[in-house]
Amino acid sequence: MPKNQRLQKIIYTLLEALDMERPNDMEISNSEDSSDIYDSEEEECFFSNVDSVNEEEASDKEETLAVSHPTQPQVGWLLPSSSSEDEFIPPSQTSYSTSRPVTRFSDGASISLPTQRSPIHGPSTHRKRTRQRGCGAASKRSKPAVSRSDDVRERWHNAEEPDVEPQSPKFQPKNPVGPRIDCTTTWSPLSLFKLFFSSSSLYNIKNNTNANAEKRIAAGMKFDWFPLSVQELHVFLSIIIFSGMIRLHARSDMWRRDWPYNFGFPRSHMTRDRFESIFWSLHLCSITEDEENKKRKGTSAYDKLVKIKPLYNEIIHACNSLYQPGREITIHKRMVASKDRTGFRQFTKDTATRFGYKLVVLADSQTGYTWNFFIYQGKTENVQGEGLSYTSVMDLMNFRQLGEGYHLYVDNFYSSSALFQKLSAHNTLACGIVRPTCIGFPTTKVNDLPKNAERGDMRWLRKDNLLFVKWKDTKEVTMCSSFHKAFTGHTTKRRVKKAGQKQIKNIDVPDPVRDYNKYMGGLGFSDALIQYYSVHGKTMKWYKTFFYHFLDIAIFNSFILLKQLAISRGDTPMTQKRFREILMKELVDEAKAIDAASAPQPTLSTTCLPMYFGEKAGEARRVCVQCKAQGRKVKTPVYCSKCNVALCFTSGRNCFRDFHLKQ
Repeated sequence: MPKNQRLQKIIYTLLEALDMERPNDMEISNSEDSSDIYDSEEEECFFSNVDSVNEEEASDKEETLAVSHPTQPQVGWLLPSSSSEDEFIPPSQTSYSTSRPVTRFSDGASISLPTQRSPIHGPSTHRKRTRQRGCGAASKRSKPAVSRSDDVRERWHNAEEPDVEPQSPKFQPKNPVGPRIDCTTTWSPLSLFKLFFSSSSLYNIKNNTNANAEKRIAAGMKFDWFPLSVQELHVFLSIIIFSGMIRLHARSDMWRRDWPYNFGFPRSHMTRDRFESIFWSLHLCSITEDEENKKRKGTSAYDKLVKIKPLYNEIIHACNSLYQPGREITIHKRMVASKDRTGFRQFTKDTATRFGYKLVVLADSQTGYTWNFFIYQGKTENVQGEGLSYTSVMDLMNFRQLGEGYHLYVDNFYSSSALFQKLSAHNTLACGIVRPTCIGFPTTKVNDLPKNAERGDMRWLRKDNLLFVKWKDTKEVTMCSSFHKAFTGHTTKRRVKKAGQKQIKNIDVPDPVRDYNKYMGGLGFSDALIQYYSVHGKTMKWYKTFFYHFLDIAIFNSFILLKQLAISRGDTPMTQKRFREILMKELVDEAKAIDAASAPQPTLSTTCLPMYFGEKAGEARRVCVQCKAQGRKVKTPVYCSKCNVALCFTSGRNCFRDFHLKQ
């Protein structure tokens, strides 16, 4: 094909791509050198796919052509200029000129083009719309060039590429880490337990339970009831703790006498009917306040947790004030199993506890101490615009009591770039599993982790002050951290299949993954220890379910305090099982001490004692009532201080004894 025809074909294709009318005749200035013009096959291959390629591929091809073919044309408006060389001005996107467009070549050749038509008239618009509808590639445009340049700047790095360790704020807790109690005092399990279940709380529970029992009796329920006392409440709590030490199908089995039951402890301290009557009438809040809250049901003033609010607030306050967590803390959800029919009971699929109440808990990673928590009440609760995961963490992080420099570990439900940035503003750093679809996660695919990556392969990318890591274990794990370095050479053991056999192999592990597995287990450790001896029993009242769990939290946190005190003194700490056994015994002993202290002291008017009528024996005498009943009239100076009757009390007769034995 002659070079002029090839050049004309190129120009026609360019005009069609720019939605311009094809002119009937064109003035062409021949170029002296046309050796760099494309071949016919290359022209058809390139220009037949102009509308089917995306913008990124088209821009890459234009850059390649500009380098390899110096005679590639540039289309613009040729305007008069004072300089010797013509000036190239790009066409406007909003206005149109009546001057004739000119195509300039680098070797001096120029083409006079017709005026561009309006974008809303003419056959060119019709052809453009037809191509967009008919071409699938043209309808699926890629990202603009700006986002592509951003992706080029963001690049995943290998483990061999060094990372810069970020600067972390100094760890400055508000109080020394550990128990915030007098370490010089000898603490018993009961004394620590009463820091969470105080005497005032027990008195309130006693009064509210008595009021609820009277209400039930007034409503027509028939059961034996007499007012509950504090000492009985102590025995009641000890039997509940005992029910967590053994596993029985029914609560009443604790009072069975036949084999293999025959437990002596509950039966010797409280009858089964008395225990059941206390449990049925158990109430934690004021009856009056509960009735007023029921009238507000359906309004914004209605409180779903009013039945447990007094004990709930006291437990949280005690947890916050009695212990200072270490630097590593965790936030996770905890499920309390229950099948009660309430509005905020949750269902979680593929978990051990499918039905129950969800608690969001902040715990110390080292000890498992429950430092703060709240009860999730369902989607009807109002949350801020950042979402539930954001507000849950910020509500639990009491920065005034915690301090600065803490390392927080969370799971993928709470992890987000916005949350980690907000925590950094409070000098609190965070690390956790993050979802790849989360806002702020890098979208670049440059040097990304391949799908067929081997176990232990990793990629990392630092964006602002956040580190994003991809690591291949059995499946791909994505992490985000604001204080970790990507990789410092740590390894972990994994069972890898090689040559048809599974072998233990050390594979590389990123620092965020390693610390997450180490410290995120703190809350799981806490949940496991609580479940070992959980006092949770069968009940259809949701507030009694929380009463059980609050009792578990109080016992476990008391055990952690006693354990930390023993470690600080260099002693061997006792086990949780032994702690609960001693606590049960001390509760029973406390009940006996309260009963003895509240019993009336014996006096002369309440005790049968021999007394003289006068100050000295023989000053005054009266007829003995016992002798008189036998037909004898004998006077005696002795009388009974309680019965106030004259009775003989001599070496020959003991009418005092005979009279009282008859009574």
